[in-house]
Amino acid sequence: MDWNTLLSTRRYQPGSTPTLFRSHDRSQFQRDYDRMIFSSPFRRLQNKTQVFPLPGNVFVHNRLTHSLEVASVGRSLGAKIAQHARAAERVDHPDVLEEIGTIVSTACLAHDLGNPPFGHSGEEAISDFFLEGEGQYLKKMLTDEEWADISHFEGNANAFRLLTHTFHGRRPGGYTMTFTSLASIVKYPHEARASAKGYKYGFFQSEKEVFREVADALGMIKLSESPLRYARHPLVYLVEAADDICYQIMDIEDSHKLKILSYEEAVGALLNFYDKEEDKEELKTIARTQKIVTDVNEYIAFLRAGIINKLINACAEVFCRNYEKIMNGALEGSLVHHLSGTLKTAYEACTDLAYARIYHTGIVTQIQIAGFKILATLLKEYIDAILKPGTYYARNILSIMPEQYNVKAGDSLYTKIQTVTDYVSGMTDSYALNLYRKIKGIDLPEIR
Repeated sequence: MDWNTLLSTRRYQPGSTPTLFRSHDRSQFQRDYDRMIFSSPFRRLQNKTQVFPLPGNVFVHNRLTHSLEVASVGRSLGAKIAQHARAAERVDHPDVLEEIGTIVSTACLAHDLGNPPFGHSGEEAISDFFLEGEGQYLKKMLTDEEWADISHFEGNANAFRLLTHTFHGRRPGGYTMTFTSLASIVKYPHEARASAKGYKYGFFQSEKEVFREVADALGMIKLSESPLRYARHPLVYLVEAADDICYQIMDIEDSHKLKILSYEEAVGALLNFYDKEEDKEELKTIARTQKIVTDVNEYIAFLRAGIINKLINACAEVFCRNYEKIMNGALEGSLVHHLSGTLKTAYEACTDLAYARIYHTGIVTQIQIAGFKILATLLKEYIDAILKPGTYYARNILSIMPEQYNVKAGDSLYTKIQTVTDYVSGMTDSYALNLYRKIKGIDLPEIR
């Protein structure tokens, strides 16, 4: 693959062509970044669970704060890779390489846009409704390709749809992002049929031709036609690494604040990232800081900052070391997967600790249970209504759906189901809970 085509200012909208690199004192990629920051789906992330239930007295990460931190790490990774690409390649317009940090940061902002409420269990809840729940009967009415999409809901594919789909009453082309920003978001550049059991894919059948247009225009390597599968855009590795770095380290910090992990456990897990021989000077600085900083949360934040910096440098080094493989679409696994030595051991230990002590703790499990019940109910009520819109109840429940989710009489069953999942997956935790209570008659709207 070639940076001359991989970095394109062409935007996804009918009749689009490459645009000027700069517009109104901003590059096209900076415009993408600003477009994400000011978008409604991005703002809604503030009320979507990351791992732990949304904060009461103790502030922990939600999808919004997580995405902002990932974007910060992604920008740093992008800046490092831009330096390497500038030295390794002949690029027609070298100033475009300077924008790699902005592109990666934008993709990081958008990487969780398609995730439903109630954390990662929200994806499971939507899938379970169709695979094991009351939506099973729909399988016989859909093609195998459509069922693979519906029955294995994938947040990454939903983010690509959210950014490119023309919702009712909205302008054509969705958010009309540049092709490069769009491709940098797609972690799994293939359709559901190309994944084992349909999990982890990058675009729905409804956006299959959109992704093909983007990938072909950027010169991404096509690995197979049926099922459609491409090699990743190189910048995806940086977006993925930024996400991997943040969620793993920040979950340790949040768990300490919530008293799931003791101070000693959290500090021990973080100090494991430092090699006693190679990092002697850094460990001396850490020891001096511990004597000065008596606030335990501040000390853990200090450790976390240093570790993130170490992981940024290490992941950038992995990218540069595997540069030819990445540009030829041949590198398997994430950059974090290719870490070595102390960093690899410490990262894997954090992963084990998270699964053993964090992700299955009581408060996390409770939000997952609630999410399953709430999302299953909303899906059933709205799919029933959208398939039989003539009943009194259906007319009423459909009347409170936002205009962008209007269904036309001639829409296919697949499109109608997607419209419901668009609506439900876009909800915040509190909106989904409040709507569930009203539908079940547990709560009534107040007259003001």
